[in-house]
Amino acid sequence: MNYSTTVQFLYGLQQHGIKLGLDNIRTLLRRVGDPQQRFPIVHVGGTNGKGSTSAMVAAIAEAAGYRVGLYTSPHLIDFRERMRVNGVMIPEERVTGLVEQLQAAAAPEFAPTFFEFTTALAFSYFAEMQVDLAVVEVGLGGRFDATNVVCPIATAITTIGLDHEPYLGSTLQAIAFEKVGIGKPGIPLVLGRIEEPALAVIERRADELGIPLFRLGREFRTEGQAPADFSYEGPGGRYAHLNCRLHGHFQLDNAACALALCGLLNARGFRLPEAALRNGLQSVSWEGRLEVVAASPTVLVDGAHNPAAAQVLAEYLAAWRKARPTRRLCLILGMMRDKQPQAFLEPLRPLLDVLVVTQCDFPRATPAVDLRTALRDLVPSAQLAATPADALELARRQIEPDDLICVTGSLM
Repeated sequence: MNYSTTVQFLYGLQQHGIKLGLDNIRTLLRRVGDPQQRFPIVHVGGTNGKGSTSAMVAAIAEAAGYRVGLYTSPHLIDFRERMRVNGVMIPEERVTGLVEQLQAAAAPEFAPTFFEFTTALAFSYFAEMQVDLAVVEVGLGGRFDATNVVCPIATAITTIGLDHEPYLGSTLQAIAFEKVGIGKPGIPLVLGRIEEPALAVIERRADELGIPLFRLGREFRTEGQAPADFSYEGPGGRYAHLNCRLHGHFQLDNAACALALCGLLNARGFRLPEAALRNGLQSVSWEGRLEVVAASPTVLVDGAHNPAAAQVLAEYLAAWRKARPTRRLCLILGMMRDKQPQAFLEPLRPLLDVLVVTQCDFPRATPAVDLRTALRDLVPSAQLAATPADALELARRQIEPDDLICVTGSLM
């Protein structure tokens, strides 16, 4: 296979859907020598914020001179974004070579899902690259997520919110139980801003398994109005006037979790000095999260894919509107079938002047016409565009150069 046909093969595995469970991934990894056992791992879960937190930890460890693997999902443009070493995506030829090895290991009696196969690919690549540390983001949930075959040296759950209810449950308690499934006896677990009743579920499970907990607001904290200037106190020490280049007040919580994880890594033999913390936070990038991709008009891309993330996005956009009361805001929205479009749009509705709904070319995408129907009571004037490109053009025709287009919804 060449790279193009390799990626087509991987995408073809999506026909198997999402299957929560660890038997397939364990079998596949065992057949290729359990590569996930060859390097230390930080395992990061949560409803929102886990990607940003993972990126910060990786950037800090890289700034300290370590070779760091980062495994995240989904990708935005290129499949290879999912697995990087020191910020560099896996080369196309290694995707092809490793996929061929995994195909041979999987044949003939079982068919891994797309995410199982991709996870095995990432672990195999990190082992091949002899990384000093891998930062692994949970895909969906935790307990039965394919990444949960790892034996990490530190873990984190950034937030708990309603998302993927068909797979994880319809209550915060049920979702918390799934996410705390990444916890391991004796392995420290960093908790972000998690409220009751989800917190009680996590604390009870941690007590049962002997998991040391480090909670935001208790064992560690940040102070500041924005990521551009804040202080941290917790595992690892106290630091003032830190500067993180990621936008949004919510990134303070993610930075707190990342710094707490780095403090725990220091206690386990890694050397992450203050200079690395500062340089890593200043250099980190995380595409598709409050990212400005064009100007005149400004086009802001944010993968806020559930109601909790929509609330955070709404706070950011409310500040933008307050500073520019005469300017207009156009929202372009597309979502997957397992999302809650009404609950997602509710906090954003008072802020927008124009709503354009669309869909991507993806099997799980909600058809744009169905999305508009679902949102009709909230925004009767919602406009329809067949593709994201059509949606952007439609939006640009209705606003001025000083206005804002916000593209949001599912990351795909």
